[in-house]
Amino acid sequence: QVQLQETGPGLVKPSQTLSLTCLVSGGSITTNNYYWTWIRQPPGKGLEWIGYIGYSGSTSYNPIHRSRTSISRDTSKNQFTLQLSSVTPEDTAVYYCVRAGSRATPAPGFGSWGQGTQVTVSS
Repeated sequence: QVQLQETGPGLVKPSQTLSLTCLVSGGSITTNNYYWTWIRQPPGKGLEWIGYIGYSGSTSYNPIHRSRTSISRDTSKNQFTLQLSSVTPEDTAVYYCVRAGSRATPAPGFGSWGQGTQVTVSS
């Protein structure tokens, strides 16, 4: 049974880079037909898809954030990371990592979700 856990700083200053790592256990990030996804939810708002890295290493990003976004993986550690540069207070959100069974945005109840981690962008 796969488990995911987000880890990283909870406070980031404006203009800096947000960096989060998803620790995966119980399943390999190279397993065929899975997409390792980052999603966030700003306070009082809905879920927003950020992007994924696929089982083969391919990546896809939300065009809204693409210029600032990088998702990578370390197969030896079975983990994948999110880097979001030049952050502003609008990037404040709960960030989730998710194992999704398709390229589509996973909804609650679909896929395997981490518990989420709060990231606040503030000076």
